[in-house]
Amino acid sequence: MMKIGYARISTQDQNTQVQIAALEKEQCGLIFHEQASGGRWDRPELHRLLDQLRKGDSVVVWKLDRLSRSLKDLLMLLEKIQLAGASFVSLTEAIDTSTPAGRMMMQMVGAFAEFEREMLRERTKAGLESARLEGRVGGRRPKLTKQQQKEIISLVTSGKKSGADAARLFQVHPSTITRLLARNRAKL
Repeated sequence: MMKIGYARISTQDQNTQVQIAALEKEQCGLIFHEQASGGRWDRPELHRLLDQLRKGDSVVVWKLDRLSRSLKDLLMLLEKIQLAGASFVSLTEAIDTSTPAGRMMMQMVGAFAEFEREMLRERTKAGLESARLEGRVGGRRPKLTKQQQKEIISLVTSGKKSGADAARLFQVHPSTITRLLARNRAKL
């Protein structure tokens, strides 16, 4: 039986030192660590870990969200761990799937984590909608002023300039002109 640790960070600003220290304290014989989003499936170190698993091994993480950010992916990973005959331990949440109580607790924590993410999405969506109603719009500022947009529409629709010529004249990408003309046609 071997304890195999997994540590993950999402950005360059973070580091895995705290996670690795906790995994070493837990006496993990092998520790995999990488920088990747928890929502991505293409995590080479995680796949190497899963390939290493043998019956009786235990996958250890410092915190549940280090393994996965989505309940669906988390449950899929836990199923892979279980099929290999291994167990899963999350140190922070005190979850150990080698016990029935640990399996139940893991599912509950995963459900709450998913609920929290959904609530965050809803609050973000409501905030953006509120900002829109107040006249604030997110995203990049338009490259072209309203006057420039009118001028381009006039030049291209009258046939004086092609879309590519207008793009060069106003120093924007041709797709900017294409989108502007499409929005204008939709208004008509």
